[in-house]
Amino acid sequence: MAEAHQATTYSDVLIHEHTDANHDQEVLQLVFKSGLRSWKKRLARFRSKVKNGVYPAHLESLWIIVALAMGFHFYTQNTPFDVVKVVIKFMPDQSLGWEIVACTIAGLFYWLLVAFIMRFTLKMLLTYRGFLFEARGKKVSIKTKIWAILLKIFIKWNSPNLFSFQETLPRLPVPPVKDTMKRYLRSVRPLLDDKNYDRVAREAEEFEKGIGKKLQRYLVLKSWWATNYVSDWWEEYVYHKSRHPLLVNSNIYGTDCVNHPTKNQAARVANLIYLCLQFRRKIIRQELQPIMVQGMVPLCSYQYERLFNTTRIPGIDGDKLIHNDDAHYMTIRHKGVFYKLPVQHNGRMLNAKEIEYQLNYILKSNNKASHPEEFLGSLTAWDRTKWAETRNKYFAKGINKSSLDCIESSIFFINLHDKPFDMDFDDNEKMKVFSKECLHGQIYDFWFDKSFCMAVGTNARYAMNAEHSWADAPILGHLYEEVQFDDQFSYDEEGNLLGSMECKPPLPTRLKWDFSEEQLIKNIDQAYNDALKITTDVDHMVLKFAEFGKGFIKTCKVSPDGFIQMALQLAYFRDFGKFSLTYEASMTRLYREGRTETVRSCSIESCAWVRAMEDDNIPAKEKVRLLRVACERHQQSYLEAMTGKGVDRHIFCLYVISKYLEIESPFLKEVLSEPWRLSTSQTPHGQSPRTDLVKYPGLVGSGGGFGPVSYDGYSVSYIVSGEDKIFFHLSSTISCPQTNTERFSQRLTKALVDIKALFEKLNAEQKLQKNGVS
Repeated sequence: MAEAHQATTYSDVLIHEHTDANHDQEVLQLVFKSGLRSWKKRLARFRSKVKNGVYPAHLESLWIIVALAMGFHFYTQNTPFDVVKVVIKFMPDQSLGWEIVACTIAGLFYWLLVAFIMRFTLKMLLTYRGFLFEARGKKVSIKTKIWAILLKIFIKWNSPNLFSFQETLPRLPVPPVKDTMKRYLRSVRPLLDDKNYDRVAREAEEFEKGIGKKLQRYLVLKSWWATNYVSDWWEEYVYHKSRHPLLVNSNIYGTDCVNHPTKNQAARVANLIYLCLQFRRKIIRQELQPIMVQGMVPLCSYQYERLFNTTRIPGIDGDKLIHNDDAHYMTIRHKGVFYKLPVQHNGRMLNAKEIEYQLNYILKSNNKASHPEEFLGSLTAWDRTKWAETRNKYFAKGINKSSLDCIESSIFFINLHDKPFDMDFDDNEKMKVFSKECLHGQIYDFWFDKSFCMAVGTNARYAMNAEHSWADAPILGHLYEEVQFDDQFSYDEEGNLLGSMECKPPLPTRLKWDFSEEQLIKNIDQAYNDALKITTDVDHMVLKFAEFGKGFIKTCKVSPDGFIQMALQLAYFRDFGKFSLTYEASMTRLYREGRTETVRSCSIESCAWVRAMEDDNIPAKEKVRLLRVACERHQQSYLEAMTGKGVDRHIFCLYVISKYLEIESPFLKEVLSEPWRLSTSQTPHGQSPRTDLVKYPGLVGSGGGFGPVSYDGYSVSYIVSGEDKIFFHLSSTISCPQTNTERFSQRLTKALVDIKALFEKLNAEQKLQKNGVS
């Protein structure tokens, strides 16, 4: 029986790592050290909470305030607002000792009062958004200047740590329904004929004056109670309630950068692990500086908490995230075999050379995987309900549960690939193959439930794949930049890791499984076959556009993002012969626990410019003017989305409330069912202050991407990499007869070239006019 087999093999997972005759003493030492580490962590976390709770006040200033209270009490008379005299009345007597206690209590009161005033003032300063809407290069208002001076004083007064601003960040405001309806109608105007637009406008007005009022009242109430009125529902209903496979549909990916500092697989993986562990330790100790907009305004750091040791657990009706900070080991997969790799020994984090020693043990191992073990990861690429049912039935006890728990609580997941990754930014065909390795790999070689996974080829090139519900791309982008910067200095000329081993580390242990149930093997095979149908229908590629980059776009006096979005609109129109609702992700991390909002990039202004581009009778000067107007409109929409004045998250939350209240709203249903046939996102870069692409050109990366969002549309992720390159990650569905990724990439390239030619033509005309006049 399988149950008996599990009972006899369960202990195989727990392998003793030491050989000491005095086992009792060893166990006692182990227990003592574990308890000591636990209490140290608790004290450190408590101190961090107190420090963050009073920021921007200094903890050390408490003793100064107490000393001042004592000084005023003992050496001055008739001090106004003397709290000491009030406190001392409640002391048992008025001896010197109790006077000192009263002074301490009074000092604490004064200090808390000052801290509260400082925090309240900081919170008020962080609600100001006017600085975003003042055009760069133009005169800054007096109001913004005063605001900036005050904010800088607070920040310089006490250097913030990662979570210092969490309590002082403002809450995401709920916009009035009237404003949201107005913005919605403006966004769909260029997509609808007059008859359909009039119908939608009537429905929007009826909603606004009808059930919209009731839904809005409940939503405002939630915004007062919850930290963020969107984020918890967004995570639950958009991500965790979805039953679609994570593979292609939800997970995102990233690629290696130009630098190829070593071809030694074990050395590169060891250093990547070590640098990620360093980043993890900085998060736990809150040593990272929060990301600041314009060097002054902090972004919410909440998402960093779940970067490591996090896994999405499948459920029958909905998934959930688990997080375990106390697990100090990695999951390594090699040739289908899973290993638990400890990264701490005797309370000390292992260094890169010690981790390399462990990895070489795995690479030299003769362990062979059975068929179901090799394809086990396919279950994480399956329909979420089917994976949940399989997990509940076959992984709920015994050795399977123990091994699965190890993977799910591990820091992150790495697959040691048995082939090289042929990555070349100058070869679009090679990048196409490599990007598909990043997007879905071989299906079974990623653990798609983990917060993020890496796959590293035998030539030490790596791919990254990440689950999306726990955070958005900027968090991974920050980790990526920090790791890539330090990685380039970690090897000698032969590609060997610098440094030396300080101890002989514990060896990795193989995770064992019980595949005696025939139905479990069938489920694994079925999961792989179902996932294979998805991956073979993805038309994906990477386009490196090197004719110009941010440098040229700056000379056009438009925002780089607006410029690229207009090129995408032109390319899409030329591909389909019509316009479509366009999704661009904008962050809302200026607010506490903010995530994203949608920028509806297809606008009245963008459509007017695209039509002008297709009309040879319109002069270049007018086309440039229309382009700048369209880019300004786009920038305005982007800033409105950043500041809580978007459309889609508000409508989404109103819809959630309507479902709870069992109120049917055809208008909300129609809005939320509209397809995004052009789904776009800009990959963030430059989050680490050390990432200087001019000084370190090897850090140039192609960013990352995601799978097709709409069956009959395109998904586009892009990164403006340095001054002269733009990378696009493009995807669509092969079985859709209307789309073709290669064709769209050609349209996009031509659109970008045509815009450049437009400015060159205008400059030439202006030069001729100037010479003619002179």
